[in-house]
Amino acid sequence: MTDREREAAVPHLAVIGAGPAGLAATVAAAAHGVRVTLLDSAARAGGQFYRQPASELRAGRPQALHHQWRAWERLRDGLRSHVEAGAVRHLADHHVWFVERHDDGWTVHALLGPEQEEPVEVRADAVLLATGGYEKVLPFPGWTLPGVVTAGGAQAMLKGTLAVSGRTAVVAGTGPLLLPVATGLAAAGVEVAALVESAGPKAFVRRSRALAAQPGKVAEGARYAARLLRHRVRLLTGHTLVEAHGSERLETVTVAALDALGRVRPGTARRIPCDTLAVGHGMLPHTDLADTLGCRLDGTDVHVDDEQRTSVPGVWAAGETTGIGGAALSLAEGHIAGRSAAARLRGTEPDPRAWAAAAAARARLRAFFAALDSVYAPPAHWTEQVTDDTVVCRCEEVTGGAIRAAVTELGAGDLRTVKLLTRAGMGWCQGRVCGPAVAGLAGCEPTPSRRPFAVPVPLGVLAHAGESEEARAQ
Repeated sequence: MTDREREAAVPHLAVIGAGPAGLAATVAAAAHGVRVTLLDSAARAGGQFYRQPASELRAGRPQALHHQWRAWERLRDGLRSHVEAGAVRHLADHHVWFVERHDDGWTVHALLGPEQEEPVEVRADAVLLATGGYEKVLPFPGWTLPGVVTAGGAQAMLKGTLAVSGRTAVVAGTGPLLLPVATGLAAAGVEVAALVESAGPKAFVRRSRALAAQPGKVAEGARYAARLLRHRVRLLTGHTLVEAHGSERLETVTVAALDALGRVRPGTARRIPCDTLAVGHGMLPHTDLADTLGCRLDGTDVHVDDEQRTSVPGVWAAGETTGIGGAALSLAEGHIAGRSAAARLRGTEPDPRAWAAAAAARARLRAFFAALDSVYAPPAHWTEQVTDDTVVCRCEEVTGGAIRAAVTELGAGDLRTVKLLTRAGMGWCQGRVCGPAVAGLAGCEPTPSRRPFAVPVPLGVLAHAGESEEARAQ
């Protein structure tokens, strides 16, 4: 038997996404007898959570921008050893746009290169989706001003380029991401004028028992609070962002206190000067590939069983795509998914006892983040702050007034109808950014939009998809 024949005899798993879940799954699967191809759109493994500065920057202490650095080092070293041993192939800068099912396996279609025009196809016996999540940002007057960035965008800039977008920042919105963003900016020398969190202290008290079940997470939050105090960052809980102001770029923001019903309390508005506003309202799972494969969704999350298997045979999912829960939960799910996929691809029944510790961590963390979700929710009446002339869909420049008119005057009652009547969600991002806001303004449930492809694809690539290399060359 030749080397190529021996390699072909080993089951092959394609893992899409090289964040915590994808890395954990890759290392676990490769360690248990399967070949793995790890595809990721970034130039380096790690995802958003383990994003590294470019090597050209020669960062002396990149670990200063991270916590759980040792976990990253173990994953990095494990990936490297499996790549060197030939068990793993890591394909960076590969943007997966479609996964095609065949009678004998799967083909992962990706785009390579700076222009994302060069097609690449990877055949595999099974697929593991670790596509992560993306930020939810709700609109407000002035949110299109230069200087307004997402919280994750500010963090990515700092981690990846060691740069910041200004000298004075306000971090606002809701969610646990705001804490590391504020402390990271402050540690980098930015004057963080305020951290504006819409969740109030009473929300944490009501869920104190569930939150206390994860003392490590509580301690982590306490450490962030201590850093905020050390950097003299003003913490405004139970407050919301009302408006961003500026002529050519951001100059000030208006914030106000919320009442018990989630409405702005009259007479509490205050202006805070700043040149950067980092804003976010939580995270949403990336489910495009899972949806096109026909995987069952539970609301916005990909449904999985105890082995992290989706409803489609041969497809596993792990990490934020199955529900937002942070890096530790992603690592546990990725490990379970990789072990399960490796066993089933080798034709054996998995033994759940092999991943009992990861399963226990998964259960605890899922319960913790379910409690956290009930605390970190956008204000109940956030739509009241969206004026009729506020741009909601930035791609198509659709305003809040146009969306409201589609509902009140034209009878639209769902996202698809609003989209057809206003073009909201028809632009480059295909509703990923504006979808939750449009749903909120329209008073309907946010539902995942069915998109044929996960990223934009050149027509030339579509025309030749599935052809052999010889046919494409003719």
